[in-house]
Amino acid sequence: MSSTAYICLTCGVQQPPSASAPERCPICEDERQYVRQGGQAWTTLDQLAAQGHRVELRELEPGLTGVGAQPAVGIGQRALLVRTPSGNFLWDCFGYIDTASVEAIRAIGGIAGIAFSHPHFYGVMVEWSRAFGGRPMWIPSADRAWVQRDDPAIVAWSGVKEVLPGLTLIQTGGHFEGSAVLHWAAGADGRGALLVGDTITVVPDVRAVSFMRSYPNLIPLPADEIRRIVAAVRPFAFDRIYGGWWDRVTQSDGRGAVERSARRYLKWIGAEADFTLSPHPPGTMRSNARR
Repeated sequence: MSSTAYICLTCGVQQPPSASAPERCPICEDERQYVRQGGQAWTTLDQLAAQGHRVELRELEPGLTGVGAQPAVGIGQRALLVRTPSGNFLWDCFGYIDTASVEAIRAIGGIAGIAFSHPHFYGVMVEWSRAFGGRPMWIPSADRAWVQRDDPAIVAWSGVKEVLPGLTLIQTGGHFEGSAVLHWAAGADGRGALLVGDTITVVPDVRAVSFMRSYPNLIPLPADEIRRIVAAVRPFAFDRIYGGWWDRVTQSDGRGAVERSARRYLKWIGAEADFTLSPHPPGTMRSNARR
């Protein structure tokens, strides 16, 4: 009997190949996600292709390409392909892949590695890795248990990790213990960009961000977690923030947006905003611009 790697219809995360659809999705059963009304449901890459899904590539700024499914799959996030002189790096993933997009990305240098903001955005990560020769998938050690489809290309990391020159993974915690952001030093014309998924989510008013344990279930984070997130990104210069969806981009003053938003959050959960705003780490803007 043949096996199929089923994809959760709600979160878009792929499971290991099996002879029949799994009974449950552990990611959706966690309090940070949800099982859809009507019960657990599954799809496959073949079914999605038959329904007309495709992968769209959009140039977002020099050196950055958005990669996402149309129509949307699962939560509806898009990924980001950062192009650097040392290789291209895929930030986050989603629940679909097709031959046309793989060929288009190969034509601009392929993918050197993949990393993720958090487990809700793992998507069909193994399919993307294998399409480019088994590229490493960087998974925080703290979130290793949330991997649904295991693969030898998975590489554990924690703390802060430069995966390519000018591209640095930063573990912030918060949404998940291993929740992370990617700092792109050359982004925003050398002023720096932060790629955040929804570890630090860009809200509809893109001048602000927010932080949650669960977005769909509206579970907040405690004050110490907010302070931890702010402290983790403070050493890095960034002017722009790319959230996890096409329309969620803070074009400028990203650093100020994070700190103002954190102060506002702390105020409304009744905690003291006991840090001061700072425009950027001393000397960091200048050094990033030279890269």
